[in-house]
Amino acid sequence: MAIVRIMRAEQFGLKREVEYGSPEQNEVVRTIIADVRNEGDAALLRYTAKLDRAELTAAELRVTQAEIDAAYDQVDAAFLTAIREAAVNIRSFHEKQKRNSWMDLQPDGTLLGQILRPLKRVGVYVPGGKAAYPSSVLMNVIPAQVAGVPEIVMVTPPSTGGRDGIDPGILVAAAESGVKEMYRVGGAQAIAALAHGTETIAPVDKICGPGNIYIALAKREVFGAVDIDSIAGPSEIIVLADEFADPAYIAADLLSQAEHDEMASSILVTPSEQLASAVAAEVERQLATLPRQAIARASIDSYGAVLMVDSLEAGIDVVNKLAPEHLEVLTADPMRLLGLIENAGAIFLGPYSSEPVGDYFAGPNHIIPTNGTARFSSPVNVDDFLKKSSLIYYSKEALLANGDKIMTLARQEGLEAHARAIQIRLEREGR
Repeated sequence: MAIVRIMRAEQFGLKREVEYGSPEQNEVVRTIIADVRNEGDAALLRYTAKLDRAELTAAELRVTQAEIDAAYDQVDAAFLTAIREAAVNIRSFHEKQKRNSWMDLQPDGTLLGQILRPLKRVGVYVPGGKAAYPSSVLMNVIPAQVAGVPEIVMVTPPSTGGRDGIDPGILVAAAESGVKEMYRVGGAQAIAALAHGTETIAPVDKICGPGNIYIALAKREVFGAVDIDSIAGPSEIIVLADEFADPAYIAADLLSQAEHDEMASSILVTPSEQLASAVAAEVERQLATLPRQAIARASIDSYGAVLMVDSLEAGIDVVNKLAPEHLEVLTADPMRLLGLIENAGAIFLGPYSSEPVGDYFAGPNHIIPTNGTARFSSPVNVDDFLKKSSLIYYSKEALLANGDKIMTLARQEGLEAHARAIQIRLEREGR
């Protein structure tokens, strides 16, 4: 039987080290990446047969339009309506993040600015392990589209839907998002193909999307050849609540994260002993009928807790220290506390803002920093798919006025050629 730990916040330590993998796992990943880089499709097909037990030819790697059309026949109308409305909400939210290039013409004729351009080609990895996540397809693809990325390619293991092949929900979500290029390939070999290219799959500029330890290690290995979104850890939620909160709501929300993964973390922070006891009992009651009970039970046993604090303000200190992926504030006046929250990936205020609202439908991105990285990083957004170039048009007047200062700084660093590049221009202008 699962036991929800109730303890003082000072006694709690959530220690989940960044996953660097074992030496054996790292060696496997490096070998796969090197083979795909050197052999292209041949290695891609070999590892797909070995690891995914799918015998394919190069011509069968790409998902056909007929398969996409068939996927639409396999999903029900309610799913299609929901995914379309969610896509509208996600697109509307991310449209508000768009920024423009800018230029600043100064009185001396100097023109300074910044040019924003979208990445040309982005790869989205969609996992197929414990569950298929069509919603994550939307969350990766739509911000890239809003940024203006012209080429978006999706890769997913050949059996995300079991023996029937790719999960139809994933194919429909990708098609509804506007993805035109999809491949049935997964694992570290898919990451290698996206990073370095093969005869069938052209290389990308950035790789996004979650996955298992081999995906995480592969993304880390290819970073530098391409950009990556992040190395995501297990999901996590903190609920900050007072005596006015509903224990059933809190328990349901804690379990909504616990069912993701045995290493997911679900924590209640409260000054109310009565609420703490009620939530612990409610978690046990709801857990008994949960379809993914074994996963959620392991998560609650290992990483679940109720943390007691002296006040809501003290609870905010705990929140800011842990920097959770998801934070729900279920208090009598949640807006009063908002200004005190410094570190959280996504903040949900009030009893009707359950975390799944953000996971699926409201519009903000559900790909959020984990493992305390909300201290310095942000949810996936439009800026993740843009590159920026600085623009400098320096006028003669400005160079004559500032050339001596530039040469002083260059010579301070021992870079005489830098200084002379300015000096020769000043001399030509009679200085």
